[in-house]
Amino acid sequence: MTDTASGTDWQAWQQSWDRQQEWYLPDREERFRVMIDMVEAVVGPEPRVLDLACGTGSITDRLLKRFPKATSTGVDLDPALLAIARGSFAGDGRVTFVAADLKDPQWVERLPYDTYDAVLTATALHWLHTEPLTTLYGQLGGLVRDGGVFMNADRMIDTTTPRINAAERAHRHAAMDRAKEAGVLDWADWWALAAKDPVLAGPTAERFEIYGEHADGDMPCAQWHADTLRAAGFGEARAVWASPSDTLVLAVK
Repeated sequence: MTDTASGTDWQAWQQSWDRQQEWYLPDREERFRVMIDMVEAVVGPEPRVLDLACGTGSITDRLLKRFPKATSTGVDLDPALLAIARGSFAGDGRVTFVAADLKDPQWVERLPYDTYDAVLTATALHWLHTEPLTTLYGQLGGLVRDGGVFMNADRMIDTTTPRINAAERAHRHAAMDRAKEAGVLDWADWWALAAKDPVLAGPTAERFEIYGEHADGDMPCAQWHADTLRAAGFGEARAVWASPSDTLVLAVK
């Protein structure tokens, strides 16, 4: 969609974000496919979804293409990524976006619904350290309805396998270096472009005031996530997909 008032091609920005993320995550689309498959398997094809730390709305985009009768609430704090998300889904009554800080204890009060069939997130919660993430999981235990599902796809590091970890990282970064030489945008390049865009320059400056250059949280292993989710009130939790570097953990209330 192009914003006729500003001349901004939101879909182009959405696609640009996807390509930049794929530089880091070559299996990104496979992760999304399995995530959406498991939404259908557990709660059906017409879910009410909370897209947690939604960014530009990548999960929501794939969800609605697969399930036209689904609805989505996207939550994020990043004003630039939210601007792209809102522009991309402007006029779509199935989608609502909320600006909120997940570390704010009252963030759930901003949501339009008390419960959700599914809460989905990807490549986001590694920004949180384990203490606020544990608190967040406790809140999600109250947001997901009985029989509903939570899924987190992210970097989850098993510290008991240092040689495997080092080999995977070296191999992945070698491929990233080759792609960079071929002209692929990395994180810094992408944000530099956003900072020069007449519409996104202001929100981009604001997001760097909020986050700084980057935030490094903890990246506990998949078993930590599963155990913490069970402690938060989910009846079952385990990994349902993994690549050499990333894992998708699913929890059922």
